[in-house]
Amino acid sequence: MSNRRRKYHHRRRGGFGFLYKLLTMLVICAAIVAALTLFFKVNTIAVSGQIRYTNDEILDASGVKNGDNLFLLNKYDVANQLLEKLPYIETVRINRKLPDTLLIDVTECQQVFAVRMGSTAWLISPGGKIVESCKTSEVPKNTPIIDGCELLAPSVGSKIALSTEHRSQEESLLALLSALQDAGISDQVTAVHLGSAAELTMDYAQRFTVKLPYGADYAYKLRNLTAVVDALETNQTGSVDLTKDGEAHFLPE
Repeated sequence: MSNRRRKYHHRRRGGFGFLYKLLTMLVICAAIVAALTLFFKVNTIAVSGQIRYTNDEILDASGVKNGDNLFLLNKYDVANQLLEKLPYIETVRINRKLPDTLLIDVTECQQVFAVRMGSTAWLISPGGKIVESCKTSEVPKNTPIIDGCELLAPSVGSKIALSTEHRSQEESLLALLSALQDAGISDQVTAVHLGSAAELTMDYAQRFTVKLPYGADYAYKLRNLTAVVDALETNQTGSVDLTKDGEAHFLPE
């Protein structure tokens, strides 16, 4: 009988001990949350990386204000608002710097391509986002033109979309634009032509017509292109055929 009582009292003490620890943890967590809410307020918002947009434009688009809680604000919501409201922004990084500073670092699109549709031109980033629309006659000088395609329901801030039958061309176009940006040679392109179902072509360095297959490893193809161009005289013109795997052929004019 006494053994059963001791076991019973031991279980009761163990149960109360667990509850005590749980309550202690809850009190500590509540104290931490209260401290974060009361003491860590946004007092400074530091913006970096912008060229096209002003500090005020970025601050307004972010939706963050002085006095907001530094820890409770959702960084992903802030980043998405910036990407949606300011189309030329390509990437956003947000960090907290204690005790009261929010750091917003953005990367803006520096090179755009134009797709003309009637009297309207849609300017797109290398990532495929439509960043602006304008009259065809107002396309900025030296903007590369993309032709041979038509955008479906284009709107500023959205990704480009081609018709279903041209889906492979869309994927190849986006891959090529991304590879051009990564290689740092987007500014050498004056036009990209998607009119042919067999291959895409681009006008390059105002001297060459470059033939490329759809669905290729464009980073590799562009390395081959620059190797060919570097080996030529500066006054040579013609076409560079990169449609065959592992081969690059220059055909002079």
